[in-house]
Amino acid sequence: MSGKGNPKKSKFIFVTGGVTSSLGKGIIASSLAKLLQARGLTCTIQKFDPYINIDPGTLNPYEHGECYVTNDGAETDLDLGHYERFLNTPTSQANNITTGRIYHNVITKERRGDYLGKTVQVVPHITDEIKRNIMLLGESGKYDIVITEIGGCVGDIESLPFIEAARQLKWDLGEKNTLFIHLTLIPYLASAGELKTKPTQHSVKQLSESGIQPDILVCRTEHPIPQEMKKKIGLFCNVSEADVIEARDASTIYEVPLLMKEERLDSRVLYKLDIYNDKESNLKNWTNFLSKLQNPKFEINIGLIGKYVELKDSYKSIAEAFIHAGAANDIKVNLQWLSSETMDSDDLSETLAGLDGILVAPGFGERGIQGKINAVKYARENKIPFLGICLGMQCAVIEYARNVMGLTEAHSFEMNPDSPDPVINLMLEQKDISEKGGTMRLGSYPCKIEKGTLAYKIYGKTSIQERHRHRYEFNNDYLDQFHKAGLITSGINPDSNLVEIVEIENHPFFVGVQFHPEYKSTVESPSPLFVQFVKAAHQHAVPFIKNSK
Repeated sequence: MSGKGNPKKSKFIFVTGGVTSSLGKGIIASSLAKLLQARGLTCTIQKFDPYINIDPGTLNPYEHGECYVTNDGAETDLDLGHYERFLNTPTSQANNITTGRIYHNVITKERRGDYLGKTVQVVPHITDEIKRNIMLLGESGKYDIVITEIGGCVGDIESLPFIEAARQLKWDLGEKNTLFIHLTLIPYLASAGELKTKPTQHSVKQLSESGIQPDILVCRTEHPIPQEMKKKIGLFCNVSEADVIEARDASTIYEVPLLMKEERLDSRVLYKLDIYNDKESNLKNWTNFLSKLQNPKFEINIGLIGKYVELKDSYKSIAEAFIHAGAANDIKVNLQWLSSETMDSDDLSETLAGLDGILVAPGFGERGIQGKINAVKYARENKIPFLGICLGMQCAVIEYARNVMGLTEAHSFEMNPDSPDPVINLMLEQKDISEKGGTMRLGSYPCKIEKGTLAYKIYGKTSIQERHRHRYEFNNDYLDQFHKAGLITSGINPDSNLVEIVEIENHPFFVGVQFHPEYKSTVESPSPLFVQFVKAAHQHAVPFIKNSK
């Protein structure tokens, strides 16, 4: 797009949604970006969320699903996880902006006197701040195309400033530099036996009342959309018939890029943005992954022990990391979503019977903690492959202290500040912090791995970088006691001596990590920790299958 030596001049795509939420704007945006990337273009995606929270860091997972963390320590919407998993490219603080952050920035400027006594209003001050944030990634000179997903539905009061800012940018930048994709729904009425276009027509009408005419319509549907119906949608929504894109329900989100390629979404986008590109999409790695995903040679059952299991989006990155790791091993991973609140019994043989591996998930607070500790004990004593992440690692430390070292009242300072043996303690730099939002240990940190350990076998190197989100840490006052009792601390932060990885010997696979390996797992670069955990779970399952024949 740009001359040799000149910085790229970005073009901007806006993805909006109508009719209902959860249609999959993030997946469509990610799929389009993947197709454009496969043609040799550089792309990034950003999410604008209409809620007032500065970020989702303090939101209950039941409210908003998983809080995703970037390398630079931003607590973001879970859609950024999709962006990274599809593009295999890190996102940052600039890729997720909320209404709360926009208003916070404007009010900070007003208090500082930046507006020189003017009355601060939604238009132009709030919309100008939104536009400034949209343009940030484009002005970096790194990207040919910046895709902006606007959260919520067209017509929502909270989304109006974002829609208005996008409308203004179309006039600021020109038609060939901006493009609007509107994702909508074509419902199927079983009683009538037909698809209905009226909700889409109303949604487009509502968007046009905000001053935006969509360039491309992507229509979510359970059934194929006949060509005659595409023609009708185009006629009533004022778009070309070729720009009505069918987005039929897929068996997996990873199939969507190929479905969008069949519908020529990327070709229409390039044509409308006046970008000449005759390259064939290089999706070889993607199709290989999809083939392995859809044609596994083996199956295993993994128990995911957590306290937010009723909403699976609470552990979205973990679930996706298992998909990546499963495909890498030609294995289908069947996740059993098990609530830790139901595991207060010492005997979990019935609850956890038939599992080939156990993962104790991250989380906060005392609720369900004993169930997690009991699950760790079951995995350790019954030689079932185990992986503990963040709080899951801390539960493994507590369990080991209680049941192997004899420190029967050992606990985390988070759950019991009066414990005589706080083997998990509040991090030193966290002790004077009172505010909750954005104050944890966040982002990517180094970890030095000891040679000869299971962790070294997993990663194949002594130095790694992984992402974190926690306030509490392994209490190094107990380090010698744990070592003497056989707990191996195989990964240490070289700057703070924070214990990052624990493991035990004489077990097929028992690893706890303070970091979140799931955040970095992508289609093209699955997490080594998940890949080896799945492999160990399969090896555990094979003898069981042989013996049961």
